[in-house]
Amino acid sequence: MTWRTADIPDLTGRLALVTGATSGLGYETALELLRHGADVLVAARNPEKAAQAAETLTQKAGRAPTVLELDLADLASVQRAAEEVVKSYDKLDLLINNAGVMAPPYRQTLDGFELQLGTNHLGHFALTGRLLPLLVKGSRVVTVSSFMHRTVRGLGEDDLRRPAGSYRKWESYGKSKLANLLFMLELDRRARAAGVDLLSVGAHPGYASTHLQAAGPELAGRALQAQLWAAATRVVAQSAAAGAWPSLYAATYPDLRPGSFVGPSFFEYRGTPKVVLPSRAAQDPELAERLWAWSVEATGVDPVLTVLK
Repeated sequence: MTWRTADIPDLTGRLALVTGATSGLGYETALELLRHGADVLVAARNPEKAAQAAETLTQKAGRAPTVLELDLADLASVQRAAEEVVKSYDKLDLLINNAGVMAPPYRQTLDGFELQLGTNHLGHFALTGRLLPLLVKGSRVVTVSSFMHRTVRGLGEDDLRRPAGSYRKWESYGKSKLANLLFMLELDRRARAAGVDLLSVGAHPGYASTHLQAAGPELAGRALQAQLWAAATRVVAQSAAAGAWPSLYAATYPDLRPGSFVGPSFFEYRGTPKVVLPSRAAQDPELAERLWAWSVEATGVDPVLTVLK
């Protein structure tokens, strides 16, 4: 199958929210959605970077996005952002849970959770749950994972509050990406069980050149390591624009089946998007149910899909 962004249908009149849209995959995703007619909410933690991204998006797309302040590592910020969206709009056609952190030194969110699981999973879980009233018939939720989800085989409640002494940054990253897929597939199962026309799908970019690879060393104060990561990534990885193709395909391809997971076609490393298989652990419905229950307890958000009927 050959697919390019030119195959994206006209999105005029549709509203999309993209998290982490100031750079990398989120920026490229927002750009193409704008180019194809969608109204786009650029959700980002840093207002200054968000304003700069909005300016360049407007120049390139010829249409301006709307900036939404959102810190996924702060559940109060998630609540404020969701309430603002619910107050301002009567529907949300596309929710693209894209933002994330990768392999930083040990940190906690403002609510005391391990940073990667707290940001990559819990923040998006709470955001999706709070935005459910806007996810009307035909809406899509795209949750961005990584092939790194294949590097771990399980997930426990203690991972959410893992202490510094037992923290392994790459293991925690893999678990956060596994959590993304478990959430995506459980949201799909619950939507179908409730008879709700909500499409929950996932995507991963393969190996794409973004700032994400250097962000961890930067947080650790290792400037040289960050520079080496960035240089190596530019040499071997595909562009951020190509890395965004699976997310865009998942968000817009007309005949995509519920619960689909989209990645690059060439060994899931690079190339045009196609539907791929998640790991066995990601397809474990019992683990997904446990993660859902842990997430409800941790965030105080209980997504009830029957409100959409």
